[in-house]
Amino acid sequence: MSSPHNENARHYWKANLRLMIILLSIWFFCSFCLGIIFAEPLNAFRLGGYKLGFWFAQQGSIYIFVALIFVYARMMAKLDREHGVEEEE
Repeated sequence: MSSPHNENARHYWKANLRLMIILLSIWFFCSFCLGIIFAEPLNAFRLGGYKLGFWFAQQGSIYIFVALIFVYARMMAKLDREHGVEEEE
């Protein structure tokens, strides 16, 4: 029989893994798919004077990764509060 603490920990890690998979999937799509696979069709468009496929391969995936770090930190703080495991300041 599992204790309430173990059940809460299991739900916490399941939510954490789901969040990581979603965010890493977004980053994969933006960096690999938009920067490599779909680069040629995207190069028909320009962003800041650069072809869009090139921009995603060189800059866009980095910007998106940094933004996802902030999203992850904010979402994890919320998840920590929901499960009562937040750090005290």
